[in-house]
Amino acid sequence: MDTKTFKGEGISLLAGCFLMIVTMVLHPAGGDFHHLIKIRTIGIVTHVIAILSLPLVAYGLLGLTQKLGNSLARLSFLFMLFGLLAVMLAATTNGIILMNFVKSYEGASEATIGSLKPFFRLIRSFNHAFDFIFIGAVCISITLWSVSILKTHHIQKLLGWFGILLAIVALSLLFSGFVFVELHGFRIFIFGWVIWVLGVGLSLYKAKY
Repeated sequence: MDTKTFKGEGISLLAGCFLMIVTMVLHPAGGDFHHLIKIRTIGIVTHVIAILSLPLVAYGLLGLTQKLGNSLARLSFLFMLFGLLAVMLAATTNGIILMNFVKSYEGASEATIGSLKPFFRLIRSFNHAFDFIFIGAVCISITLWSVSILKTHHIQKLLGWFGILLAIVALSLLFSGFVFVELHGFRIFIFGWVIWVLGVGLSLYKAKY
């Protein structure tokens, strides 16, 4: 009987993680209207890179789900899909819709620019909502995947324990008032998640049924 390898899924995860790291390193801080005009190009580029990383990550995590092969892993994958969809909506709203919107008002009077503040607050509210959905989905999915890893022994146990620890730390910080939805807090969360995903990617690359 032939053995199935997961090299393609592992490589997909590693590539997706690389793009996410590039996104978070290059992602500019937000600001007022004039600042958004200045960072418009890099803002669009970084968010497009983020969107490109999502199908790569999804395909790789589908490989993890197939490797573990149980209902708990499949449930984890569904939660993660909701999280990735939220990230896509946030990146599209903040990195493409907002940047194109401010471009259309370039050169407008200060009075006109001032009237746009409610729109900026609305975009910010949308982004925070999407970020919270993503953070919750990641914490739930990593916890479920990690439990599945510890139960099946198909992936290194260390990833299971690390995933559970990561979810506990993230939720503890969140309930203690740490702001994950601001850029610096979100970077910390993403880098923690990426470390776990990188570990999964390497394990899948080496794994067989």
